[in-house]
Amino acid sequence: METPTDATQRPADQVDQVDQVARTDQADLADLADVADVADVADLADLADVADVADVADLADPGFWRLPAPARAAAFAELRRRPGPVFFGDRATGRGFHALVRHAHVAEASRTPAVFLSGPGVTTPAPARWVRLLFGDSMVNLDDPRHAQLRRIVSRAFTPRLLGRVEEDVHRISTALVDRVERERPEDFVAAVAAELPFQVICTMMGIPEQPRRAILDLVNRTSADIGVARSLRDRLRSPGRGLRALARMQGIVAGIGRERRRRPAEDLISALVTADVDGRRLTGRELGAFFTLLLVAGVETTRNALAHGLHLLTVHPEQRALLLSDPDGRLGGAVDEIVRHATPIIQFHRTLAVDHELGGPGGPLLRAGEKVALFYGSANRDEAVFPDPDAFDITRTPNPHLGYGGGGPHYCLGAHLARQEMTALFRELFTRLPEARSVGEPELVPSSFDHRVRSLRFTF
Repeated sequence: METPTDATQRPADQVDQVDQVARTDQADLADLADVADVADVADLADLADVADVADVADLADPGFWRLPAPARAAAFAELRRRPGPVFFGDRATGRGFHALVRHAHVAEASRTPAVFLSGPGVTTPAPARWVRLLFGDSMVNLDDPRHAQLRRIVSRAFTPRLLGRVEEDVHRISTALVDRVERERPEDFVAAVAAELPFQVICTMMGIPEQPRRAILDLVNRTSADIGVARSLRDRLRSPGRGLRALARMQGIVAGIGRERRRRPAEDLISALVTADVDGRRLTGRELGAFFTLLLVAGVETTRNALAHGLHLLTVHPEQRALLLSDPDGRLGGAVDEIVRHATPIIQFHRTLAVDHELGGPGGPLLRAGEKVALFYGSANRDEAVFPDPDAFDITRTPNPHLGYGGGGPHYCLGAHLARQEMTALFRELFTRLPEARSVGEPELVPSSFDHRVRSLRFTF
């Protein structure tokens, strides 16, 4: 049963709380932007020898994420050669993290949840109380037994009948988007296609009416705009308040729809979620809002970026494109996995050590209880010990044990199957009907330390 303090039941109260916190706790707000306040090293981009970058770059410095991709790749390659994880930040204050950059280490941290905790926060180095304000009761920031309980409730809602309808919706929406591309010839692939597909699929699956969808998409963009992006101190003090207000309003919208579905259920995911019961436990309005936010911010952003990177990769690697077009049915699955490996939409998540732990087993590097680690998925997906010629884009790569959807364990991406469906359906429809579709120029990227975000990508056909 929802209580009067349920934040999504009273979205206006949550917005007021956000404003009050943003005004009164400036010091902690500043910490949300990055792990350590260190000197700007953006001028490293001017270094002639990118191999030198690995010796001086600081992953905790926002300037690192403005470096050219080859410089960042060189830094991670050097870090993978080091005997153990490198610490970035200030050990004296405890602010900082150990960088896990190898495939085996990222997988170990993902699959050992009793040691590597998610509860203190996986997307920000801020204290745990900020995690609750930012994300509510989101599963991504929970540990067992509560995480397992919520995941069982959510899994109960994904019935075979619902999943069958979702698959039909993915194909229908993909077809409609390519129809629009043919008819209107838009210039930006991200705005016209890559962002629209996952957003419309998720809204349709959830049962969100058409009327509030544009407003919700704007709130999604405002919620995620500042994550991992380096900004001035003044803007960093303001941006959490903006994101929190957008988050509160978005959760308020879906909580209202959830209350309506409790009274009059329909055949959609919100109805299934609010009526799903596991051991007498149902989702509260706040939990429903947090799950919807996770679906949108994670599901829309990651698939949008993977689609955009995918079109560009298939443009700049014409031999791989030709291979795909020669056998779409046989090659699409491999192409989707290789796009996700090569692009790795999410750069990093954090974990916090519950106990002292020797990474890799007895005798391995010692991590102390209370310390944080950052799981760098993109680096793990270029690990030379796992992937031969890791920088090559090869849609026939087999096996391809990439960590693009996480490293396994209880927090493995709940939407991985849906993301694969969306990418497969869209690329099949696009290249079957418009085989000359290709990107034009380079994608406009957001210099984020959290995700490989594509702001825009010009395309033609």
